[in-house]
Amino acid sequence: MSRFPRPSAFLALVSGTAGAAASYFLDPRNGRRRRHTMRDRSFALGRRTAHRGRRLARHVVSDAIGAGRRALNALPSEQPELDDATLAHKVETILFRDRAVPKGQINVNAELGVVFLRGEVDAPDLAPALEERARKVKGVRGVENLLHAPGQPPPDR
Repeated sequence: MSRFPRPSAFLALVSGTAGAAASYFLDPRNGRRRRHTMRDRSFALGRRTAHRGRRLARHVVSDAIGAGRRALNALPSEQPELDDATLAHKVETILFRDRAVPKGQINVNAELGVVFLRGEVDAPDLAPALEERARKVKGVRGVENLLHAPGQPPPDR
C-alpha cells in the first residue's frame, strides 16, 4: 500500500476541482458577480494581511528598542554628586516616611556630604535608628547624630 495517491487519481482530483471552479466563475448568469466578489475579497484579505504585518513589525521593533534601552539602563553609570541642600532634603524624605518620627523637632543639615541630625526625639532608641537610616542614603559620607531625648542635654560634638 503506497502512502501517496496514484498520479492518475491525483490528476483527476485536480482536474475535477479546476473544472468546478471554472464552471463556478465562468457561469453566464452569476459568474461576473462571483469573479468580482472573489477579487474584492482577495484584495481585502491582502490589505488586512499587510496591515497586520505592519502592526507586527512595529510591535517587534518597539520591543527591540525597549530591550535595548533596558540593557543600557542596567549598565552602571556615574551619578553626579548631590549638593548639600539636595542631600539634606533626600535624607529628610527618607527619615520622615515613618509617621512615628517627629517632623517638627528634628533638623537635618548637610555639609560636604556629612549629615547633621539635631533635635529631640520621643524615644531614646529612635536616635540610633534614624542615624542608621541616614547612613544608608546614597551620597551620605557620614552622619553626626546630635539627637537627644527630652530632658537630656544634647550630645557634644
